[in-house]
Amino acid sequence: MVFKASSMKSNFSSFAFGLIFGLGLVIAQMTNPGKVKAFLDVAGAWDPSLALVMVGALMTLSILQYLIRKPPEQIQDSDQQACVSPKGMIDAKLITGSAIFGIGWGLAGFCPGPAIVGLTSGLAGSYVFSGGMIIGFFLFNWLHSER
Repeated sequence: MVFKASSMKSNFSSFAFGLIFGLGLVIAQMTNPGKVKAFLDVAGAWDPSLALVMVGALMTLSILQYLIRKPPEQIQDSDQQACVSPKGMIDAKLITGSAIFGIGWGLAGFCPGPAIVGLTSGLAGSYVFSGGMIIGFFLFNWLHSER
């Protein structure tokens, strides 16, 4: 089997950044459903500490976007089309998907990234959530496939 050097570098950097992301989720306790539910309980025993995680993520994103953003004269139509939905509007699928995501996050205390990281720690809730998420992927594809 022959590996290209650029492919190996790309795979290694993807692995390294994924590992850093996963460690960040564990350190921030986003893989702890109790911590997430306490953050979502704004009317009760609210724990605002995950807001700091989100602020840190937004700061990192803002800095990286500034550093990698292309000057306007280098942006091509294909670049913009890759980032914008074809309809460019809010539709029923977007609202339904957002509602299902929010309800699932609130009930389970997991969102997809931390649930997948939780699989490595043997959390039973991660297995149930991830299984439901995979079933949801297949169900979506089945419901929205062109027949």
